[in-house]
Amino acid sequence: MHIAIVGAGGIGGYFGARLIEAGEPVSFVARGAHAAAIRDHGLRITSALGDATVRPRAVAEDPAALGVADLVVFAVKLPDAEHAASQLKPLLDERTVVLPLQNGVDVVDLLTRHVGAPAVAAGAALISARIASPGVVEHLGPFARLRYGPLQPAQSERMQAFHAACQRARIDAELLADPRRAIWEKFVFLVGMSSLTTLTRQPIGVIREHAEMRRLLRQVMSEAAALARAEGVPLDEAFVDAQMAAVDKLPAGIKASMLGDLHAGRPLELPWLAGAVVRRSDAHGLAAPANRFVAAALAPYVDGAPAA
Repeated sequence: MHIAIVGAGGIGGYFGARLIEAGEPVSFVARGAHAAAIRDHGLRITSALGDATVRPRAVAEDPAALGVADLVVFAVKLPDAEHAASQLKPLLDERTVVLPLQNGVDVVDLLTRHVGAPAVAAGAALISARIASPGVVEHLGPFARLRYGPLQPAQSERMQAFHAACQRARIDAELLADPRRAIWEKFVFLVGMSSLTTLTRQPIGVIREHAEMRRLLRQVMSEAAALARAEGVPLDEAFVDAQMAAVDKLPAGIKASMLGDLHAGRPLELPWLAGAVVRRSDAHGLAAPANRFVAAALAPYVDGAPAA
């Protein structure tokens, strides 16, 4: 199957490279110097799970140059999602499935507005990775997992074919009958990690050892879990307990990618993380004071480094 990956950054670049290694026909939509480096020299990934240099089927800045895909992995950064989604239609026919792997819980609605519900599946990528330099993706940490599934019965055949491709690529992947829970589970954890590491400019090891920061981390996650329940996904306090236990097992130096964006002066995914908890909680009449505090404290950086 032809797999088109829109966004060749940490998520799209890493998993795309693993699929190419296994012989799958993968094309990338990428931009600028990163796209040029991949086109000229291939895409290189560095990882504790094995380094690789691969050459995709094609690389283009314009999706229309790639032709129709069987499955589109939508993996751009959230600040770029609206524009990227508006350019997807040349990649689609009536059977193409679009699989978003972004952070947050808003992207399915965004894609549905642009390409229609019949095309949009759902998934979550559990990985820490980044573009280290043009043409090079660095996988950080010990895990690289995908969880995904169809949202419409007609998507099942394509999702099963994609799952078979992931298995051939030896990707740690799980095909789910209902992927909504997986999205919300990741969301709760990521809202906590992104909020606290970016707010404090500290790695998780510092946060989890400080009583007040640890309490704030738990509250941020608990508010996100309460929102999940309001939206029909039953995540209870035992789930939050499990996420805090997972935090305790992370390498002490781990930081959320949003902190890297802040240090680099790039736009933040805050509106789709803590900001989304606030916005969606308001719609359900829920209080979310911890997330509201995080969203307010980081608001000056949402569009990149504020003017001095």
